[in-house]
Amino acid sequence: MEEGALYLLAADALLFVHASFVAFVIFGLVLILIGKLFSWAWVRNPWFRWAHAGGIGIVVLQSWLGAICPLTTWEMALRERAGDAFYSGAFIGHWLESVLYYRAPEWIFMVSYTLFGMLVVASWFWVHPRRFVKGGANGAT
Repeated sequence: MEEGALYLLAADALLFVHASFVAFVIFGLVLILIGKLFSWAWVRNPWFRWAHAGGIGIVVLQSWLGAICPLTTWEMALRERAGDAFYSGAFIGHWLESVLYYRAPEWIFMVSYTLFGMLVVASWFWVHPRRFVKGGANGAT
């Protein structure tokens, strides 16, 4: 496999990781809200909830600071290293990139991320996460 193809493969893999992170943040909140309605105990798991809140918190902070996501920076550097300045040829990668990197004014993203972050904070009050507990198998939640 030639070097450029390896860089493109790494860029597509990083794009998949980035899209998975976005899906975790979006669908995580959806599942928390649905889980409340259906009394799913796992949506109160503190590890899941802190990871979810931390994920959107980082996104909101980056948008307010005007920082570019490091995953985006790394992916673009890999694509540049591969000599890829346009559609990479990978169908899934192309569509993930089209959805993930939607073009709009920066303020729209900042407001959208902030509102979504506020929904995540509100979900903490409506669907209280369990506390971390010390102990054996009974306490490992």
